[in-house]
Amino acid sequence: MSNFQSNFNQKIDYVFKVVLIGDSAVGKSQLLARFSRNEFSIESKATIGVEFQTRTLTIDSKTVKAQIWDTAGQERYRAVTSAYYRGAVGAMLVYDITKRQSFDHVARWLEELRGHADKNIAIMLIGNKTDLGTLRAVPTEDAKEYAQRESLFFMETSALDASNVEPAFLTVLTEIYRIVSKKSLVANDEGETGGNSSLLKGTNIVVPGEETRSKGTGCCGTS
Repeated sequence: MSNFQSNFNQKIDYVFKVVLIGDSAVGKSQLLARFSRNEFSIESKATIGVEFQTRTLTIDSKTVKAQIWDTAGQERYRAVTSAYYRGAVGAMLVYDITKRQSFDHVARWLEELRGHADKNIAIMLIGNKTDLGTLRAVPTEDAKEYAQRESLFFMETSALDASNVEPAFLTVLTEIYRIVSKKSLVANDEGETGGNSSLLKGTNIVVPGEETRSKGTGCCGTS
């Protein structure tokens, strides 16, 4: 009973909503099951509608509850779009390395994501099913180049053998934490200085010819 009580009363510092997107049958639900419960099911059926799992972990000594949402990749369930993306601070855009078409559709999924989600959302491109390497249809370099071009994180995973699943989710969650904690710092600073800290620091002011001086500030140079 005491163990249950301590878990039940555990203070959650942050709840981060992360959405899984990508074509049907690329392994979104399997990635979710592997990350949230360390499970994999050969008998997995297509997801109907929307579901989510949670997992609580520690990042930088803060307790973070990851709320990972999964949806069907089929066209007929696209009506859930706006509600599905609402409040999401991270996204895993998944394709199947053995199905070129699933990678070709990534651009469309990314466009939809960017049309509905917050502009600061952390996005990870995931090439799943590396355990089927002999059937590979999408070269790693193609995906890596695309990710760099679109400023996405990128990792290849296997939900079946658990390869890179944990690192992929942790990378996105850590990036979300970095963005959120930076926003908190800025908000606190503005509260202390009557809302003028952005002007005092020159965050959004670039004087012609002085761009080089403003780079590399590290803290608040990016939006």
